[in-house]
Amino acid sequence: MPTQKTAVITGANRGIGLELARHFASQDYSIIGVCRESSAELDAVARSVIDGIDVTSEADVRTLVDRLGDTTIDLLINNAGLLQDEKLGSIDFDSIRTQMEINAYAPLRVAEALVSQIPEGGKIVNITSRMGSIADNDSGGRYGYRASKAALNAFGRSLAMDLRPRGIAVAQLHPGYVQTRMVNFGGLITPQEAAKGLAARIDGLTLANTGSFWHSNGEELPW
Repeated sequence: MPTQKTAVITGANRGIGLELARHFASQDYSIIGVCRESSAELDAVARSVIDGIDVTSEADVRTLVDRLGDTTIDLLINNAGLLQDEKLGSIDFDSIRTQMEINAYAPLRVAEALVSQIPEGGKIVNITSRMGSIADNDSGGRYGYRASKAALNAFGRSLAMDLRPRGIAVAQLHPGYVQTRMVNFGGLITPQEAAKGLAARIDGLTLANTGSFWHSNGEELPW
């Protein structure tokens, strides 16, 4: 009988993270949810929940490593994120720094901390945004979110190149405009629809296409 695979998902207590947890649990993955505060919905689907974790904190990430112990991680999904708005003339640089910490630095911090537990054939997925595409920016604004997601894309691409010799594939995935709290539930697709598309892209991730930047609908996005 094949060994059950394990998925570690950050920001798993609600929204896209929760739906990804539900999807991969239905595919017989053992789910470890990572979050600052758990939810009844996550408790119901995860094998274990590691809460009280702020992924921007070096100390908390060390705690995460300690609590995971020698767990083998077949799939790491860096999902935790923050969207704030800045407009030219009233730019809040503290807001930009916070988004960089959460959206860009934290996924890299978590990946570096956990990569020794990811075996050959394992995958790292960074939930990014097409707003991180420089080529696709035709509306301006959202300085912190755009910059932080562009940085995440660059980090993810470097991870893909560095980890390919170890047999670990990496993808940057845009979920779509999803009806979550982040956008006041004003999106175009449900978290369930987004998770289904993301899961299809994760299933299709290999060393041949590692480092790619995809929409959940399968479209390859421009950098």
